[in-house]
Amino acid sequence: QVQLQESGGGLVHSGGSLNLSCVVSGNIARISRMTWYRQIPGKEGDLVADMTNGESPKYADSIKGRFTVSNDKAKNTGFLQMNSLKPEDTGVYYCNAEGIFHDGAYYRPFNERGQGTHVFVSS
Repeated sequence: QVQLQESGGGLVHSGGSLNLSCVVSGNIARISRMTWYRQIPGKEGDLVADMTNGESPKYADSIKGRFTVSNDKAKNTGFLQMNSLKPEDTGVYYCNAEGIFHDGAYYRPFNERGQGTHVFVSS
C-alpha cells in the first residue's frame, strides 16, 4: 500500500551530475525519515545520506560536499543531488522511507524501500 519509486539514474562522465528522485506513493500521512543507500554488486549497501525530520541531514564521508538531500513534502518526494561524480560512486541507489500511512481504516507505520536506480560514472 506504500510504494517507493526511484528515478534519475544513468550514465555520466566523471565530474558530472545527477539528481535522483524518490516518490513515495500511497495514502501517506507523514514521512519521518528518508535514507539513501548505494549498493555495489556482491557487497552490502552503504548508507549515503539520511534525512530525518527535525535533524540535520547526515552524509557518508565519501560524498560530503558533493551530494545534497532535499525533499518536497507536498509531493512526498525526496531528492539526492549528486555533483562532482566519481567512478567510485557507481552503483545502484536505493531510497528507504519511514513514516505513517492510512490503510483505509487505521493509521499505520511504514518502512519501505524502492527498487533502486542505476548510476554509472565513467572515468
